[in-house]
Amino acid sequence: MTSCPALLISAPASGQGKTLSTAALIRAWRNRGLKVRAFKCGPDFLDPMVLQTASGAPVENLDLAMCGEQDGRMRLHRTAQEADVIVVEGVMGLYDGAPSSADIAQKFNLSVALTIDASGMAQTFGKLAAGLMGTELQAAGAIANRVGSAGHADMLRDSLPGNIPWLGALQKNEAFALPERHLGLFRAAEIGDLEQRIEAAAQALAASGELPLPPAVDFPAAELPAVPQLLKSKTIAVARDAAFCFLYPANLECLQAMGAQLAFFSPLHDATMPQADALWLPGGYPELHLQEIAANQAMRSALQAAWQNGMPMLAECGGMMALTETIDDNPAFGLLPGKTHMEPRLQGLGVQFAELIGEKLNAHTFHYSSFATDLQPLSLATTKYGQGEAIYRHGSLTASYLHFYFASNPVATARLFGDSA
Repeated sequence: MTSCPALLISAPASGQGKTLSTAALIRAWRNRGLKVRAFKCGPDFLDPMVLQTASGAPVENLDLAMCGEQDGRMRLHRTAQEADVIVVEGVMGLYDGAPSSADIAQKFNLSVALTIDASGMAQTFGKLAAGLMGTELQAAGAIANRVGSAGHADMLRDSLPGNIPWLGALQKNEAFALPERHLGLFRAAEIGDLEQRIEAAAQALAASGELPLPPAVDFPAAELPAVPQLLKSKTIAVARDAAFCFLYPANLECLQAMGAQLAFFSPLHDATMPQADALWLPGGYPELHLQEIAANQAMRSALQAAWQNGMPMLAECGGMMALTETIDDNPAFGLLPGKTHMEPRLQGLGVQFAELIGEKLNAHTFHYSSFATDLQPLSLATTKYGQGEAIYRHGSLTASYLHFYFASNPVATARLFGDSA
């Protein structure tokens, strides 16, 4: 059993400023000399990039549906052994989803802090906070976002009931804002002054509240089943650049635990692939880098040669898009028969479960593009509502809009990269 102060930060809804508030609180505590470690609820890639900038450490995902309870217990216990405080950012509103952020807080005994957009609000702030906490959640505090003035902040603080600590306020300020696009926040690396934005928000939060640490939580020891060395002596080439950036730390860890060596490369900028036994193109934003993809004929040739030689390949979402013939009629790498088009509406969202060679692998999907192809799916994923995303097999290439969570089934993962056990 390891004890560590820990809390989950949630909100009444999306768009309240959770990520900014979470990053500000993390940095404010870090500025006190505390070692702060962060998690993100749900299968999110973008918010963790911001939280990693705030904390200075990799951010793992905590999700009961995709990752599983035992996976979460293991990662929390391991993190509690090195952290002074753990901060978990929720997803959507506090009770949205099944399981919800509230369910995660209760499952792991985390107290809850609320971020509330307080613009146009006064005493209702306290009633809203109290109502959301109810009687089943332990309150770690409340943060008021988009506050109009110091006087406004005082009204909001005074409206809180005595059992909900005041964690400070962030006034309306463009210097704090985090830019967004169709999949959510910009990548952290794209926000040139992200450090300054987080630091400014942290200073503002610290100046408006005492920021007490949350209650300590006992995290019992938890172990996952031993990972078999199914990829020992194999090297996996992993695409990683501005277009291919959706990489769970747990996925990289899982591959390495199975004995794989990872060789990172940039399909946008490199002329050749690393010497490798298998290839992984994760998701990202190929639609924002169409000129670089079309211009890199050397990489196109390298990918084609690797596929023709039978190299096992996995392409997820943006990785799959990049391997199709075209993206919005612009040339792509051309390995996968079919064409991709960006659509004005969301085309896929949520946790899904894939059946691959008799093994189940957890995953999630979130995309705005569509894929038109004459290929017949190898299989279809399932959701709690029915049919899910198609999984395609084209020669040695496995491709899907799904982002797989490798740790949910290392055996199935190893088979994607060429293990035949």
